[in-house]
Amino acid sequence: MSLKKYREKRDFKTTTEPDGRPGGSSMAPKKKSSLIYVVQKHRATSLHYDFRLEYNGVLLSWAVPKGPSLDPAVKRLAMHVEDHPLDYTNFEGVIPEGEYGGGTVMVWDNGTWTPESEDVEKALKAGDLKFNLQGKKLRGSWVLVRTRGFGGGSKESWLLIKHRDEFASTEDIAAEQPLSVLSGRLLADIARDGGGDVAKAATGDPAVDAAKKNAGKIDDARKTKTAVTSRSAAKPAKVKAKRISRKK
Repeated sequence: MSLKKYREKRDFKTTTEPDGRPGGSSMAPKKKSSLIYVVQKHRATSLHYDFRLEYNGVLLSWAVPKGPSLDPAVKRLAMHVEDHPLDYTNFEGVIPEGEYGGGTVMVWDNGTWTPESEDVEKALKAGDLKFNLQGKKLRGSWVLVRTRGFGGGSKESWLLIKHRDEFASTEDIAAEQPLSVLSGRLLADIARDGGGDVAKAATGDPAVDAAKKNAGKIDDARKTKTAVTSRSAAKPAKVKAKRISRKK
């Protein structure tokens, strides 16, 4: 496993992506048994989700066009791409247009993963990697299966599938939880803050109303509680005022 292809595709004098060389600010786990997992939502030429698993000092990476699904009945295409450096785990920002992958990148989910396959190397070669995710949005048992049914039998074509467990659901997780787990921003916000193409990035965001609903549900609950408390406090004062008026 090497970062040669990753470095060949990028001009690090132009892009702010990490070069993966020693001394970078990686999010390396404290325990050897903890392996990094991250999903980055990426609005480049088209919208896709980059699914990454740490293994042997790099991030194994798959591009998932429609994003992960919590529904075991849904099989999501996942194209195997070049390995990425561990430093890439917390990369969120804008890749300049004209550069490889030019567009806006969001850290959509992160956490750790645990192999369910006894021998990861063997499982990868066989094209059947089972694992458990401990993320903020994605959890439970999953599998990556290589397939010859797409792209003319290419070995780079895989399927990402959720196993049936307590974390399986028919919820559209990508639409219902569109915000960055690092900054709480939408793609358009990240593009605006990074000097990117806001209009292009916004096409990767869900409807504004849905995003606001997801982001503000706690605030709404607080406002409702405050309003109820205020009305309750005001009611006795009104009654008291009427009684005083009648006595006069």
